[in-house]
Amino acid sequence: MTEAARANQRDHPSDLEQPGTSPRNQADASQAPLGSLHITAASMDPALLDLPWSIPLEEWPKENLAALPRGISRHVVRFAKLSDSLIAIKETSERVALREYEMLRKLRRLNIPCVAPVAVITGRTDKDGEELAPVLVTRHLRFSLPYRAVFSQTLRAVTLTRLIDAQALLLVRLHLAGFYWGDVSLSNTLFRRDAGAFAAYLVDAETGELYPELSPGQREYDLEIARVNIAGELMDLAEGGLIEENIDPLATSERIMDSYRNLWAELTEQESFELGERWRVNARIRRLNELGFDVDELTIRTTPDGSQVQLQPKVVDAGHHQRRLLRLTGLDAQENQARRLLNDLDSYRADNHPDLDEELSAHLWVTQVFEPIVKAVPRELGSKLEQAEVVHEVLEHRWYLSEKENRNVGLAEAVQSYLDTELRHRRDEAAILLNPDTKTMSILEGGGTPDQP
Repeated sequence: MTEAARANQRDHPSDLEQPGTSPRNQADASQAPLGSLHITAASMDPALLDLPWSIPLEEWPKENLAALPRGISRHVVRFAKLSDSLIAIKETSERVALREYEMLRKLRRLNIPCVAPVAVITGRTDKDGEELAPVLVTRHLRFSLPYRAVFSQTLRAVTLTRLIDAQALLLVRLHLAGFYWGDVSLSNTLFRRDAGAFAAYLVDAETGELYPELSPGQREYDLEIARVNIAGELMDLAEGGLIEENIDPLATSERIMDSYRNLWAELTEQESFELGERWRVNARIRRLNELGFDVDELTIRTTPDGSQVQLQPKVVDAGHHQRRLLRLTGLDAQENQARRLLNDLDSYRADNHPDLDEELSAHLWVTQVFEPIVKAVPRELGSKLEQAEVVHEVLEHRWYLSEKENRNVGLAEAVQSYLDTELRHRRDEAAILLNPDTKTMSILEGGGTPDQP
């Protein structure tokens, strides 16, 4: 059975009425009752029991909460501290919570970028014995930002384009896996910086369904939902003065249609070429690898008269560069970050150790390039950006310095210049949402700037 088939488990949408579909019935689920409280989790964190589940989520004491922004939601959502991490807690119905918990676990088994489910907690009652709503608990994605947080003064057109392109790539990956989202929006997505671009992560799987394969109609309907929702979100930003005045929300929202369709065509469409152009087989594979996808198999047919070749790739996995970087160095990075680091790793090998084994050269690159950059970052700047993003930016900074000064700037000099002129002035993306100022908090919660109604 393939990984996709194992994740889908059946040939029709999720139905919690079927035996075995709820996480409560799964062999690897841990069920921890505490009085009337019932916790369903794949692995139990005892610290969950210390949280005030007998208090309505809206009334939780500040000492239990992390001051992360809450976007527009039809549910009560709070962020709390759990051991050494942060969690998101959403009040909903038991059926919906269990269903979304199961769906997120399936998506993670399919290697889809999404938040990690922690637990479903039911049987909550207050001090008077009144029933409280069940909750879904997910792990907060470190260094991630909601789309409203990806701004300085206003959201620039180029940044907005990168966000929408990341959303389109996420939607393609979901559709390739057979997942119909049903509520595609920037609000239901978290973004992490990825070597000048963004990587998108699904946050809300409440309306989603997994199928063995999506029909063109299902994909187009999801795409139309995305277009309409993104247009509305951009109109909201425009009204609050948070995007450049020359940005047309309706026209900009159309970009996800073009970005999605171009990517889907590259990944799935059949290609025909003359018999003497067989080099195009490898060219197609390289293009797919550059997009971050691996090819599981190729279907190659010749036309009846033997004059043309028809090529149909079967794309199975995203994360081509991530896997190569992890294999060579043990470093876990976003796809674009991995591509950028691999480029430097390959250049380092060509310049310094062209005859050395690839794995040995990669080890030297880690010890002589990656680790010195990371170790040079002062402790007080450590929460500004992810380590891989810092290394990427240092390498870019070094290149720009060398171009500007028309000389080969050394790594140590480039690192110090980057720390002084760039990183020191960046906001802490691991911590900005823990202690936001009043203006930031108001904007992130959809209220506009403080002096706006």
